[in-house]
Order: sequence, then C-alpha cells, then structure tokens
Amino acid sequence: MNKIYLAGGCFWGIEKFMSLIDGVDDAVSGYANGDIENPTYQQVVKGDTNFRETVEVTYSKINLETILFAFFRVIDPTVSNRQGNDVGSQYQTGVYYIDDESRKIVEKVVEIEKKRFSKFCVEIKPLKNFYKAEEYHQKYLVKNPTGYCHVNKAMFEYAKNIKVNSNYNLPSDDEIKNKLTDLQYNVTQHAYTERPFENEYFNFNKKGIYVDVVTGEPLFTSKDKFDSSCGWPAFSNPIDDSVVVYKNDYSHGMNRVEVLSRSGNSHLGHVFTNDFESKNGIRFCINSASLKFIPYEQMDDEYADLKYLLDE
Repeated sequence: MNKIYLAGGCFWGIEKFMSLIDGVDDAVSGYANGDIENPTYQQVVKGDTNFRETVEVTYSKINLETILFAFFRVIDPTVSNRQGNDVGSQYQTGVYYIDDESRKIVEKVVEIEKKRFSKFCVEIKPLKNFYKAEEYHQKYLVKNPTGYCHVNKAMFEYAKNIKVNSNYNLPSDDEIKNKLTDLQYNVTQHAYTERPFENEYFNFNKKGIYVDVVTGEPLFTSKDKFDSSCGWPAFSNPIDDSVVVYKNDYSHGMNRVEVLSRSGNSHLGHVFTNDFESKNGIRFCINSASLKFIPYEQMDDEYADLKYLLDE
C-alpha cells in the first residue's frame, strides 16, 4: 500500500475523482500541513490555519505517475488559493509526499507539467500532518449525488477509463536529440509539421499500436486508425484519454487544439471535430514523425497487456 496526498480545491470532487481510478484502493478527505492539532472544518474554513483541503490517496495496482498526471487534469495549476468558485488558502493546490521515492516521482511529473503552463502555482512539499475530515465529508458526492462539485462531471468518466499506466521516462534533451532524426526532433520538441501525404504512416494499415517515439508510451491503436484525406495518420480515439494532453493552439492565425503525449510532452498533432470521414466525427491528425509503430506480433513483451484492445 502506497499513499500520496493531493490538494485540489474542495476535497469532495477530488475524493470522488480519485476513488474512480482503477488501482486506487481508498480516497479519504482531510486537512493537511496546517498549524494546529485535530482541526475542525469550522476552523479550517476560516483560512488562517494553513491547512489545505486534501485527499489521502492509497493505491497499490497503479503507479504514482498515473495518479499525478490524472490529478493535473482536474485542477487549474495556474492560480493560487482557489479552484473553481472556491476562494481561500484552504483551497490552495498541492502535492504532499511522505518518502524520498515518492518525492522523486512527484518532481519528475511536475517538471513535465510545468512545461505545459505559463504559470505554476501548485505547492510541492513533504507531508507535515494530515487529519481526517469529519464523517459527513467522506464520500460526500456518493451520499449527495447532486451536491456541489467544482470538478467537471465529465472527468469522472475520464477517471473510470484510465487503462494505461504511465511508467515511461522522459529522456534528457541530449538523449532525445541522439535518439531521433532531425525531423522527429523538430516535430516532437518544436511543434513542426511534417509534409502531408509524404510521411511514414499516412497510407499504412497494419495491425498494432502506435507509441510516442520519445518515450514509448502507447497512444493509439490500428483499430482506431481510419483512411483520411488530410494527408497525415488519422485516429478516431486515443488508447484512452489519459495518454494525451490537450492545449489551445493559436499559432499561424488559427484556433486549434494541440495534442501532446502525457509522459513525454511530445507534440503529436491536433484534434478536430465534425470530421465526415471519422466514425465518431473526431479526427486526431497526428504526425508520423511523433510515432513509432509496434506490430501486433511484437507486443508480447512490453505491451502484452494491451493486446486485448486489438482482439475485441
């Protein structure tokens, strides 16, 4: 059993979100890193005890990286002392670790997350103390399904559908340069776009999965790839929504949604809606240079646990 302590605004929503992730064994609402013993909600809500509304996450069959990347999808890391409509120091976001191994993982993920935002206000500290909140706060949204929650309800489905553990390390920039071709480096690290129709996987239909060329993290399957007139590989879905990150892209005078890899922060391409060639109207338009194809027959080692996705 492992533990991490996550402050993400009102703990009702964060508790429910974390409890829905497969591999999380327990999520408990409480108060962390404050100045007094055995605080009550009435004391914490005044905002002068330095406590943060925090969720104690106990996990065993999922790794910490996956939990942290999911956490960063449901908070706004660019603001201090607030989340959603909730304002006050008790709503400050934070990640609090209890051992050196956890600290290293937290710092690794935070380094990646900082690249995605112009401002980063999340506290990263060792856990000083944690007190379980009153019983009426525990499983609050289970007891009160229509109760207030600052977390977008769509994110609860996101949590349920996380399939891929994030156990892929981001190499140093020098290692990336040595590993990739110039085109692959410029596309993944500098958001270049390769030439349409003249790329490796545009007209390519073998059975297997497509992984991040930088980290090897699984991103897409051949089952979701479709023939598209766009000139680049097109997919209707990622393997699951947790393996990609979305970012508004206003470059070149356009308003688009950029798609990045979760563990590598590699530029992959863009996602579009209302695509007439896609079975669900969604087109992930992805650069071949961002991908490495793993044939179904070669998935038995590192990617054996994902073969079922292609057998359905």
